[in-house]
Amino acid sequence: MERVSGPGYRLRFGSGAAGMERLEASLVGTAFAPHRHDTYAIGMTLRGVQTFRYRGELRHCLPGEWHVLHPDEVHDGAAGTDEGFGYRIVYLDPSLVQQALGGRPLPFVADPVVRPGGMPASLAACLADIDRPLEEAERLDIALLVADALERHSGTRTARREPLALEALSRVRELIVADPVVRHSLAEFEAVSGLDRWTIARQFRAAYGTSPTRFRTMRQLDRARLLMAGGTPPGAAAQAAGFADQSHLTRMFKRAYGLTPARWTAALTARR
Repeated sequence: MERVSGPGYRLRFGSGAAGMERLEASLVGTAFAPHRHDTYAIGMTLRGVQTFRYRGELRHCLPGEWHVLHPDEVHDGAAGTDEGFGYRIVYLDPSLVQQALGGRPLPFVADPVVRPGGMPASLAACLADIDRPLEEAERLDIALLVADALERHSGTRTARREPLALEALSRVRELIVADPVVRHSLAEFEAVSGLDRWTIARQFRAAYGTSPTRFRTMRQLDRARLLMAGGTPPGAAAQAAGFADQSHLTRMFKRAYGLTPARWTAALTARR
């Protein structure tokens, strides 16, 4: 974990992936000078008021709001109040977004401030825990979600006419269902389906409403719930279901059901 600090600011880099970098930053009484990235920069303000000049206008980004900056666009950054501000951000290589778009032009979002709820919940989750390593399948899914959101906010989203390879996709699905504890590689998905990884990522969500990574997590949670309902302690259930530890299970469980495993189990007991 890299930590960089200086007068009035603090930067903390989280775990990244190829073409993807995550950062948490805080600024008080100082500012970023005008600069530009060669990546998409998509962040959420966590606290305070973030201000920045972008394409000739002063913008304000409040807590819960997102900012979307196109590659090679000059911008600065400063606090709108004396209390400063904090945000988390993901930088994406345009080539990764381009692969997710399948050859369509890179979208340009003219209004860089996106209201709360305007970006995918999965992207918010990606920024909620920037220290957790990203699997390759998650990396692709984030790129697809970002590409779709960019097209939506740029007004350039077009209808997909790619026919779904349902028989091939079902083989990927069945592979996951057979043993969700196993973390299959994208190469295994390609081998069992005969599809390339980007097609799998795009079409799996279109066919089943979620990504392969999320689908596997939910099947892991199914296994953990079954075990806990039968009396297995959460720590043992987490291990048997393939989670890193009980804390990992708790985070995923609460994200899926709105309750911790302990409260969920207690609720089951209360009904008996």
